[in-house]
Amino acid sequence: MTTKASTTKKRSRAKSTAKKEVNGKKSSLLQIQNLPLGKIKPDLEQPRKTFNEDALKQLSESIQKHGVLQPITIRQLNGQYVIVMGERRYRASKLAGKKTIPCIVRTYENNDVLEVQIIENLQRQDVEPTEEADAIAYLSEKYAPTEIAKRLGRTDNFIRQRLKLAGLIDGFKHFVRNGEMTISLGVGVALFEPEEQQMMLETMGEDFSAHQINRMIKDQTYDLEKASFDVNDKKLVPKAGSCVECPFNAANQGNLFGEGKMVCTKSACFETKKSKSFLNLIEKSKKENILLIPEIRQYWADDESNQLIISQLEKNGLKVYLLDDVEIIENPIEPTIEGIKIEYQHYDYSEDELKAELDEAMQNYKEALEKFNSAKEDGFKIGILFHPDSFQHKEIFVKIIEKSKNDSTEYSAPLANRKMADCTPEEQIVKINEREIRKKQIENNKQFEVVVDMIRETKYIDTKKTLSTDEMVAFSISLFENNVDYMSQQKYFSKFLGDTSKMTKVEMVENFKKKFKKEIFHKLIRYMLTKQVHFGESNHVNNLTNISFYNAMQGYYKSKIAGIEKEYAEKRDKREARLKERITVLEKQIQELND
Repeated sequence: MTTKASTTKKRSRAKSTAKKEVNGKKSSLLQIQNLPLGKIKPDLEQPRKTFNEDALKQLSESIQKHGVLQPITIRQLNGQYVIVMGERRYRASKLAGKKTIPCIVRTYENNDVLEVQIIENLQRQDVEPTEEADAIAYLSEKYAPTEIAKRLGRTDNFIRQRLKLAGLIDGFKHFVRNGEMTISLGVGVALFEPEEQQMMLETMGEDFSAHQINRMIKDQTYDLEKASFDVNDKKLVPKAGSCVECPFNAANQGNLFGEGKMVCTKSACFETKKSKSFLNLIEKSKKENILLIPEIRQYWADDESNQLIISQLEKNGLKVYLLDDVEIIENPIEPTIEGIKIEYQHYDYSEDELKAELDEAMQNYKEALEKFNSAKEDGFKIGILFHPDSFQHKEIFVKIIEKSKNDSTEYSAPLANRKMADCTPEEQIVKINEREIRKKQIENNKQFEVVVDMIRETKYIDTKKTLSTDEMVAFSISLFENNVDYMSQQKYFSKFLGDTSKMTKVEMVENFKKKFKKEIFHKLIRYMLTKQVHFGESNHVNNLTNISFYNAMQGYYKSKIAGIEKEYAEKRDKREARLKERITVLEKQIQELND
């Protein structure tokens, strides 16, 4: 039986001596001494710089009641005692008004001290992330990431991410420390060189904006899985080497964008490889006499970026054929039931109906495959179809459409299919105005998408403020317009309300009220509002759901939306001013012809 006296003796012995294990070997028994706090100094080189004041206060209250249960570790340096481990206990003891503190005095080389301090700090749970990153970066000068991970009991991916975070410039580290910037976003910014980070910081301005930073990261990173070139090719740009082994490939910095996701963070290198791959594509076309077809319709041929592509093909001696000039046969993709389910996921289809859709898709596939296999006999030649922006390309079968003389007559083709130079001044004005209408439509789509993306990245969904009238109107219209048909009401809402066949209307209401929670209801509505908007041809000026959503968001993000609106308005005003000047010149030409 353990007596109170024997327990006291054990505690006394534990306080008088302590065994330490260094480099896997047991040292001699180390004496614990109670030394005056006034003779002990913190280490100014200690990697840990931040201490939670509330936690220190709690620890000091514990020390007042129970004392310091675990001695701190100190060393002698220049006639003083300097803390190696335990500065938090030292600070809390001072707060508690203690005069002495139990210590173990040890001898260390200066380099060993810092390493011990770093490892001791990193094994704690409350380490500030940027300090943790800098500490791990220090250890990486001596140890490989896998060894650091073992020593700290962390995953390799965690260590790689912290190593990358260490490369964040001080201006952004400040936002991580004060909690405005998430660690994952900080790692995303740290993927870029310090000069690029500084430009991002200056572009953002004084107020931190996660939305703006995310947009900048998105604009300066490239999905290597969608690259137009072989990412394994070491010879495409010899100095850069293979993308797979490149340090600017995010996959080599840990799973920052998802498991094994390859993302390029060196825009200049990516653009160089993309351009080189396009030149190689042109050379292949010339050497093998293969038609190279850009994915450009006649309607968009006058677009500035498309004109650059067409000009580049012509300068290399290639005859340019647009999509309107050729007939194309692509190698069809065999349909699967999984693909059919994804395609019809928004429809209330039974298994039999999905099977019927698959059978029809399979029949179409067989017909397309037969046409593809007989393409050569039908006069088609091997060609290459490429996207004018990404330069992604694929082999196809192609045949030039034979046009009659009437088709090539200057004004016989529809106005939309003719180049600006082939039109009269009056027709040019018509084309300009038509394109401006289309341009505004595209701009409205993009502007609305930018606003929605911005809102989705905020904490709007978690807002506890009572729903506004605009929000409720937006939600109601969204449901009415997009979500609820009669069959869905019976199939889905009846399950949500319970077994309606056995309940009266009053019972259904009572059942709903029992399950109802206001906070969940508000969060659900706000979640649905951000998900039910339309993109593409529908935007915030021509669609009921989007207009009501846009109006509702003004109550929360008026200044941010105003900033986005101003940016697009300035672009629009400049363009319209140029167009007005051009139309004035054309009108003068018309007047001169009429005179």
